[in-house]
Amino acid sequence: MVQGFFMLLKERYHFVIEYFSKKSPNPQTELIFNNPYQLLVAVMLSAQCTDKRVNLTTPALFKRFPNATTLSKADFDTLFPYIKSISYPNNKARHILETAKILAEKYNGKVPMTVQELIKLPGVGRKTANVITSVIDNQPNMAVDTHVFRVSNRIGLVRNAKTPEAVEKQLIKHIPKSLIHLAHHWLILHGRYICVARKPKCEICGLRPVCKYYTSINKEFKKL
Repeated sequence: MVQGFFMLLKERYHFVIEYFSKKSPNPQTELIFNNPYQLLVAVMLSAQCTDKRVNLTTPALFKRFPNATTLSKADFDTLFPYIKSISYPNNKARHILETAKILAEKYNGKVPMTVQELIKLPGVGRKTANVITSVIDNQPNMAVDTHVFRVSNRIGLVRNAKTPEAVEKQLIKHIPKSLIHLAHHWLILHGRYICVARKPKCEICGLRPVCKYYTSINKEFKKL
């Protein structure tokens, strides 16, 4: 197998998928939830916020508002104290309340399971919709957050992908359909704990043989 920059894209994907399949055969989201409603709210809260902070916030929130119907009857002043420690609580409170009302009125309190329906909800973008459908229903949808975007580009799984949508399209094209919902977690968790933004932990990364970033920094060191 040719390593680094010059290996075939197919070889790189094969190595990455095989590595994660052995290392983490059943990856899970780190958000704590018991049903689709709770996951939807948690993902909406997690935008530009850590999962750890969200998990500290949601127990009291879900105890007070156990489903979309109860939440739909709340107002801003009632909801806000429960999520005030989350980033951008004002906008998130408004979006969550609006979404809860739509779920209660249009979907009988249930969370729809198509990306097309989900992205019509206030505060729900494509990334959130992909998370919900892949985690709850194992649909082959790839949510591209900052971790997935960074890791995919660093390793070399994508080429000339400048937007989350471009990364999503390339990953879905090359990852087997049955594994996409797992690959979403693989890449997020790898970016969160190993391939971190400022100083990636290459010394403990098992993807070094196929990683373009690792190959490039090794070449830089050899020049010094």
